[in-house]
Amino acid sequence: MNTYARVLNGLNTSTVPTERVVSFSKIFKDTGFRFVTMSSSDLGDAIDLIYHFDKDLDLRSMRVIVPKGSAISSITSVFACALLVENEIKEHFGVDFEGLPIDFNGTFYLDEEVQRTPFCKIGIAKKPADAQEV
Repeated sequence: MNTYARVLNGLNTSTVPTERVVSFSKIFKDTGFRFVTMSSSDLGDAIDLIYHFDKDLDLRSMRVIVPKGSAISSITSVFACALLVENEIKEHFGVDFEGLPIDFNGTFYLDEEVQRTPFCKIGIAKKPADAQEV
């Protein structure tokens, strides 16, 4: 089964090549799906982007793996509402979306003076063994 068939007719989540993200988004739109949102996670050397689409409560997802430091095309030419979540992911994960019509340049949620935390890595500070509770 080719990728197109898997995305639209088979599996709920299929991985597509980065260069096909806009064309597959257009296929979703042309077949009556609406864009719901995107989710992302840090894979170490790449960022995992999952685009979620819905049609009559049938949720389908398109997975794209973007190597860190590379860019991916924005889908705002197909779904204008993707503008917000693409800016959010750019700010938090450092993914560069080419063709993003309004780019907040990392200040969509964060103030300019806030130190950026690209890729959302969360560290847990260990308390020294001899530290006392206050």
